Amino acid sequence: MNRQITLLAAAALAAAGFAIPASAELPAGEKAPAFTTRAALAGKEFGFSLSAALAKGPVVLYFYPKAFTQGCTLEANAFADAMPQFRAAGASVIGMSNDDIETLKRFSREECRDAFPVGVAGGKVTEAYDVALGKSGLTSRTSYVIASDGRIAAVHSNSDYRGHVEKTLAAVRALGK
Repeated sequence: MNRQITLLAAAALAAAGFAIPASAELPAGEKAPAFTTRAALAGKEFGFSLSAALAKGPVVLYFYPKAFTQGCTLEANAFADAMPQFRAAGASVIGMSNDDIETLKRFSREECRDAFPVGVAGGKVTEAYDVALGKSGLTSRTSYVIASDGRIAAVHSNSDYRGHVEKTLAAVRALGK
C-alpha cells in the first residue's frame, strides 16, 4: 500500500513537472517492442505502426505523463520547435501518453502545433517500454531513440522535460555518422 501511495505521489509530481526519480527503462541495444496504436496529427486520428515508421528512418518515441500539464505542454512545444532539425536528420517523432484519443487530437493541434503525432500509450505499450507509473495510468517521462533496424539507440529518462529534445536530437545525429 505504501508503494502504491508513493507511486501515485510520484505520478502527480511528474505530471506537474517536478523532478522525481524515473522508473527503469529498456536498455540501449535492445530490440524495441513493436506496436500499433491510435494516434493524432493536426487534430486528425490515424493508425500508427512503429514498424511502418521505422521503415522511413529512426524514430524518437517519447513518453510523457499527461497532455495539457505544464511540463508536458512545454516538452511538446520544444519538440515542435525542433521538428525541422529532426527531419533534416532523417528522423520522425511521436509522443505517447495514456490520454484518450479526443484529448490527443486537441493536444496535437494546440501544443504539438501540427508538427508531429501523439499516440495512445495503452497498458501493453507502457508495460513493454517499462514506463508505467504504477496503476496511475500515467507514464514516466522517457524518450527512446530507435534506429531503423528496430534497436534502441539511446534512452533518456528524467521527469524534467528539459534535455529530452537536445539529447534525442544528438542521438539521432549520431546514428547518421
